[in-house]
Amino acid sequence: MTQPVLKPATAQELPFLKMHGLGNDFVVLDARQGAGRLNEAAVRAVGDRRRGVGFDQLLTLEPSSKGDVFMRIHNPDGSESGACGNGTRCVAALVLAETGKTEVVVETVAGLLRATQRADGEVTVDMGRPRLDWRDIPLAREMDTLKLDYAKGVLSHPAAVNMGNPHVVFFVPDAEAVDLPHIGPVIEHDELFPQRTNVNVATVRPDGTIRLRVWERGAGITLACGTGACATLVAASRRGLVPRKARVFLNGGPLTIEWTADDHVLMTGPVATSFAGTLAPELLSA
Repeated sequence: MTQPVLKPATAQELPFLKMHGLGNDFVVLDARQGAGRLNEAAVRAVGDRRRGVGFDQLLTLEPSSKGDVFMRIHNPDGSESGACGNGTRCVAALVLAETGKTEVVVETVAGLLRATQRADGEVTVDMGRPRLDWRDIPLAREMDTLKLDYAKGVLSHPAAVNMGNPHVVFFVPDAEAVDLPHIGPVIEHDELFPQRTNVNVATVRPDGTIRLRVWERGAGITLACGTGACATLVAASRRGLVPRKARVFLNGGPLTIEWTADDHVLMTGPVATSFAGTLAPELLSA
């Protein structure tokens, strides 16, 4: 599928694309020519689903000296995030189409991510190595990250994984039964997690697939979370619940996640563009 062109921002107007990966939706801005970087208040205004455009994350393309593009990630509350798996696929698809390359490197705060496009149109991103030491999550105190000595409500003993951002993964008999809108923000802001955390509830099915629901740090419940799917596969494999490759089914659909023998996590899934538009100056000034 041909990807639309994202026009660069100027001092006069701010074009954007609305994209999504399995319903995990993004506003994408091109600030590689200097204009188009939004402050925290403007990010919140654009992220308002009633008065702005609405998004799970705002992705801003900036120049990179280490890769093909630098991707800056903002949550709807204005905070920055280090990684976004579904967003990386969307940005990679844009840059792959723009450059005609077979592989591109997307630089983020969390590091360099290599991406390739498959013949079926799906995009594979090498999300790098999972970080598993308690200091790298980070946690407020030393714990075994395979099974944290932690419980909140009906949830207990999660695994912890950093995939460019912090995740805790609770394995439960029925992911659908967990009141994630209530318990998610409580765990996100727990003092054990000094940088807050993403909250994953997962059920390993008899066929070896994983059902996953995610409360995203700074965004709330989203239809899909790429780094959450990666963290969950790593946690499940470490516990011996699944092999090192599995399909992870999120609210918006499935991702294929593989934890390779050389300790890299590969995420494969679709991307889509919903529409293009221009941000009104009145929205940003408000």
